[in-house]
Amino acid sequence: MDIELDARKSARQNLSDKYAELRKLKEKKAGLLTAMEQTKKEIGEAEKKEKTGEKTKEKTKSSSSKSKQPKKKTYWYEPYLTFVGSGGRRVVAGRNAKQNDELYAKHLSPADLFFHADIQGAPTVILKDGQKASEEEKREAAQWAGAYSSAWKVGASAVDVFAVPPTQVSKHDGGGYVGPGSFVLTGEREWFRQMPLKLRIGNLDGQLAMLPAIHPQELEQAASLAPGPMPKEEAAKILSARLGASVEEVAPLLPGGKFVIQ
Repeated sequence: MDIELDARKSARQNLSDKYAELRKLKEKKAGLLTAMEQTKKEIGEAEKKEKTGEKTKEKTKSSSSKSKQPKKKTYWYEPYLTFVGSGGRRVVAGRNAKQNDELYAKHLSPADLFFHADIQGAPTVILKDGQKASEEEKREAAQWAGAYSSAWKVGASAVDVFAVPPTQVSKHDGGGYVGPGSFVLTGEREWFRQMPLKLRIGNLDGQLAMLPAIHPQELEQAASLAPGPMPKEEAAKILSARLGASVEEVAPLLPGGKFVIQ
């Protein structure tokens, strides 16, 4: 490496000048390194912000996409025990006293039929547009009403069921009001004597379905149910395995009492 010296200066002066230049170079190098580190830091922070912004956009986009997805449509009959009769008319039954009163107050229309098993402890059952229904549709509704009554719980094999139009159903007895789940019935009744307590459970169009045994609709992996010695919990487990459904899906469809599965 060549070093230029000033001939007008002494060796000591030239050496002093060179040291001064060297100090300046070191200071510039230190400043340059500091500037480089600061630049790297700023670039890193900018990249981090950019990634965070992209994630936020993706999250917002995802949330927006989810919020735009159409909600599953719900129907008024979903909370109740229900099926569609062979003639296309819907049958609904209350699960408890509260639902029995709801069905009467909100969903019993003039064209419907009101079904009830002739036993203490039975659900309100409505056949929608039932006054135009066929005899077979009425029998399906009657079997449904009997199966979910206390007749199943006591182990009976059959029970009488009757039907009346809405004009013959009331919550008032004289000047009083009858209790939850109870009704005052007047006039002539249409009787369905000794309806067998039998149901069928299976898969229909990819969904779990319970039908009265006399319903002609075919079900996949179908099982026939009747009152028997098997506890409800055990029956629910066996049926869930057979149908590929959870116990939580099966159990609410079963009547109160014990079972025989065929």
